[in-house]
Amino acid sequence: MLMPKKTKFRKVQKGRLKGLSKGARTVYFGEYGLEAVEPSRVSAQQIEAMRVTLSRHLKKVGASFLRVFPDKPVTKKPAETRMGKGKGNPEIWVAAVKRGRIVCEVSGVEEAYARKILKLAGYKLPMKTRVVKKGEESVNLKGQELTSEREITTI
Repeated sequence: MLMPKKTKFRKVQKGRLKGLSKGARTVYFGEYGLEAVEPSRVSAQQIEAMRVTLSRHLKKVGASFLRVFPDKPVTKKPAETRMGKGKGNPEIWVAAVKRGRIVCEVSGVEEAYARKILKLAGYKLPMKTRVVKKGEESVNLKGQELTSEREITTI
């Protein structure tokens, strides 16, 4: 499973997932990407399941790129424990994914097959996703929904 080698703090606060993703909003490494339509916390197990699905279907033809990493620990208290006595121990690692983030990318395959593979990978995630082509990501600028980055420069 994915997890950081070391962290500055063992436990972190929950945080909020409102708003748009700050980074990773465009398809950068591949030709097609899987964009998050709604916010969610994606666990290391879910990322691994998505990676296995991508590598199994791509075989040696194309390449896949993961754009999320589980860097946030989630704590849980043991079963049948009374209230109090502090925060529980870190149990799982999650990645906080906001709207608009590209979760993974593929390259080296034709469009129909890439869309099929990314759709299968999207089933492994706990959020709604959509397949986007390079240059056709949704970029929100001051409340306006734009279809590509090229339109931003013309405004």
